Amino acid sequence: MGEQNLHFSALVGSRICHDLISPIGAINNGMELLSMSGTPPSPEMALISQSVEAANARIRFFRIAFGAPSETQFMGRSEVTLLLRDITRDSRLFINWIPNEDMTRTEVQLAFLTIQCAEQALPYGGQVNIERVQNRWQLTLEADRINLDTDLWATFEKHAAQREIRNDCADNTVVPAHVQFVLLPMHAHSIGRQVRYTQDDTKVVLTV
Repeated sequence: MGEQNLHFSALVGSRICHDLISPIGAINNGMELLSMSGTPPSPEMALISQSVEAANARIRFFRIAFGAPSETQFMGRSEVTLLLRDITRDSRLFINWIPNEDMTRTEVQLAFLTIQCAEQALPYGGQVNIERVQNRWQLTLEADRINLDTDLWATFEKHAAQREIRNDCADNTVVPAHVQFVLLPMHAHSIGRQVRYTQDDTKVVLTV
C-alpha cells in the first residue's frame, strides 16, 4: 500500500470514529438524564451504561490507532493513561504507560497499534509495560500464558526485509481482527522505522 493510500485509509478511519462519537455521547447523556430524573436503577440500565462507556472508550482509542496521524498535535500523559484505563476496565489486561512527556499523535498511534498486537498475544490477561528507549517504543508483554501467533508476528520480519511495504491488505488471508499487524509496520515504515520483537516463554519485547 502506497503512502497516499495509507493516508486515505487513515482519513476514512478518522471520519467513521468522528461520526460515531456523537450518537454514543448522546446515549450516555440520555442515561445521565434518566438517573437525574429519579428513574430507579436497574440491571438493564446498568448494562446499557457500561456498554456505552466501553464503546465510547474503544472508539476514542480507534480514532488514534486508525485515524490520521499528526506531527503537530500532542497528547499528554494524563489523556493517554485515562484512555488506556477506560479500554482495560473490567479486563485482565494491565497497561503501564511509563513516559511522562507529551507525545505527538503519530507516536501515540504507533504505540496504540502495538497495544492491539499485544492484546492478541495476551488473551488470558497479563501486563504490558510501555516505555521509550532511544527514541523508540518498547513494549514488554509479560504473562503466565502468552499465545503468540507466529504467522501474524512474522509479518513484522517480512516487512523489515522489504525495501518497500506492499499492499498486504489485498491478501485475502488478512482478517479485520488482525489489521493492526499490517498497519503497524506500514505506519512505522512511513517514518523510517521497523518493527522488531523477541520472545521467550513468559515475555515478549516489541520495539518500533
